[in-house]
Amino acid sequence: MTENGSSPTSRRALLLAAGSAGVAALTTACSGPAASRGAAGQPSAAPTGAPSAGGSTPACVLAVQAGAGPYYLDLDRVRSDITDGRKGVPFRLDLTVVRVSAGCRPVTDAAVDIWHADASGAYSTGGATFLRGTQVTDAAGRGTFRTIVPGWYAGLAPHIHFKVRPDRRTETTSQFFFPEDLLVQVYARPPYTERRAPKHPNARDSRYRAAGAAMTLPLVPDGAGYRAAYTVGIA
Repeated sequence: MTENGSSPTSRRALLLAAGSAGVAALTTACSGPAASRGAAGQPSAAPTGAPSAGGSTPACVLAVQAGAGPYYLDLDRVRSDITDGRKGVPFRLDLTVVRVSAGCRPVTDAAVDIWHADASGAYSTGGATFLRGTQVTDAAGRGTFRTIVPGWYAGLAPHIHFKVRPDRRTETTSQFFFPEDLLVQVYARPPYTERRAPKHPNARDSRYRAAGAAMTLPLVPDGAGYRAAYTVGIA
């Protein structure tokens, strides 16, 4: 995936170069052998894909599709660091896109958009672009976003929206959630303390109750913040 630069590359141009596979998109989430639940928490068959970096076969599970919401903007901002100076607990998200129908093989040149709220619960609008960006998967289907842990808003569980576009005609849209115990710790730190955080930021959201088992990121400490690795599969 392309790193941030002074002149972000056009996502449309990169998608044109990637070609048109014409495959109907289907999201699956793979977070290692332990993530063998389906979207409703039911067992899901693991494909016979290539071994992961740790030597085990990835266990792909069907994820819950979600709408893009009212804050999606189709921007040409191919970059890794999407913070634009927004303050918050640092968060690194390492994504891998694989094709489930091909045994979880990596998908090259897929455009992946993410967007989310800042620590105050606000999205960038108008000419602002903070906490929005695109990566284009490399030969291993991988790429990295550097951002912050999002704040909460409107009674919804804190989340990161994402959209995967393997070609010009297909896309998959969903969202990631965060472990609630970790959110409670993060929201006790500035700048999140400028507002009164909810005691249970996830439990009040029916979308989290429906999809959280499959779409919650496995965060681990990383310096002053956190990081997570997650694999998104398409059909």
